[in-house]
Amino acid sequence: MDRKVRVRFAPSPTGALHIGGVRTALFNYLFAKQNDGDLIFRIEDTDSNRFVPGAEEYIIESFRWLGITFDEGVSFGGNKGPYRQSERRYIYKKYVKQLIEKGKAYIAFDTPEELEKKRVEVPNFQYDAKTRHEMRNSLSLSAEEVESLIADGHQYVVRFKIDAGEDVIVNDMIRGEVHIKTDILDDKVLYKSADELPTYHLANIVDDHLMEVSHVIRGEEWLPSAPLHVLLYKAFGWEDTMPQFAHLPLLLKPEGKGKLSKRDGDRLGFPVFPLEWHDPKTGEVSTGFRESGYFPEAVVNFLALLGWNPGTEQEIFTLEELVNAFDISRCSKAGAKFDYKKCIWFNHEYILKKSAEEIAKQFAPIVANNGADVSQERITQVVGMMKDRVNFVSELWPLCSFFFFAPRTYDEKTVKKRWKEDSARVMTELSMVLKDIDDFSVIGQERVVMNWIEEKGYKLGDVMNAFRLCLVGEGKGPGMFDISAYLGKEETLSRISKAVKTLG
Repeated sequence: MDRKVRVRFAPSPTGALHIGGVRTALFNYLFAKQNDGDLIFRIEDTDSNRFVPGAEEYIIESFRWLGITFDEGVSFGGNKGPYRQSERRYIYKKYVKQLIEKGKAYIAFDTPEELEKKRVEVPNFQYDAKTRHEMRNSLSLSAEEVESLIADGHQYVVRFKIDAGEDVIVNDMIRGEVHIKTDILDDKVLYKSADELPTYHLANIVDDHLMEVSHVIRGEEWLPSAPLHVLLYKAFGWEDTMPQFAHLPLLLKPEGKGKLSKRDGDRLGFPVFPLEWHDPKTGEVSTGFRESGYFPEAVVNFLALLGWNPGTEQEIFTLEELVNAFDISRCSKAGAKFDYKKCIWFNHEYILKKSAEEIAKQFAPIVANNGADVSQERITQVVGMMKDRVNFVSELWPLCSFFFFAPRTYDEKTVKKRWKEDSARVMTELSMVLKDIDDFSVIGQERVVMNWIEEKGYKLGDVMNAFRLCLVGEGKGPGMFDISAYLGKEETLSRISKAVKTLG
């Protein structure tokens, strides 16, 4: 009988959420929604030393902005909680005891100093079937010694007992069958008496089992831990409920080799976090995609195509279209280069897709902050003319401030190139022509002005370039009659007059 699809995203609250983690969550979301399944949000906070205040709230807010929703978990409810691992310690103790009683795990009393000494003595030391009897643990000590050490309050860890000479098979939905020899695995620590908390390995297995997780979709960096997790499932006798694994390809640097890091973003000028992050320990502020002006839809669309191919030429997808198209078997085994320039392209495409009204709502505060008091309708008109020229809403102001304020100066290079000896005279003539036009719409102006230019035998380029310099102050902007129609007759004539006086 087929199991209900249940997947989970389980970040650690140790700082800002890396964009690679966002992609992992997105792929879990797409897989769950496509299969009418559930997406669980779990917090892995068993390492209390690395806990960072505010990180959990930051992660939740990131997904809220991105539009990636969870069906149950921390802050989302559900009947299989608690969903913070630090609140489940009483649960883990039961399963630690179970493994010890089955002879699948043992207690080890080795101090950090003793372990370090052993690593110095033995090159490439590994705590495993060959070395465990040389160490201080319940396999090398008598039962009385073990009881005495525990009674005296000695700290200990519980290690998983891995038998040598076995072949572990991990069935991966992306990589196929992965074979690992147990000889290369060490006896991982599953539990620490110091804080009475399990390590990642035990906590995840127990939680996945109890929360009925059917598929574990995570980054490639977790592939080395997969054989241990397979062995743990077998040790508990949970083979029938073992989830299917899928290890996603790494996100690679845009340039060179290696995994994408924050340093790459700092060096090349792009964010690697979804939201701006204020590190409470260092005070360092790191920019985010939201604060950099990216649309959440553009970020999601970009991330979905990193390491996954829809099998078509389509690049622009809504979230619903991604759900319908997603096929985890089409994920790549090879790492995916983080082409941040492509993400900028996606943002531009989403600006084109959005209405002028929608973009104008975001642009209006920028206009107001620059001292322009204009209506939303007027701002929308400007956006309609200019939004196809920018990648971010924040780029609009430098390109179109002239719509709201007359130029105070005139670009020297443009003046030298476009303002001819007779430009002042021709512009004075043009102002007289424009003054007599009753219909100051784009069409009304264009018909009259073009006839005048033809009758006078003037060069169209010379007239229009000088006209643009008068109204804009430099050689940029949309069509000239679009600009003058927006400004209106009075403002257009005023700007021409000022330019003629200033430039001579």
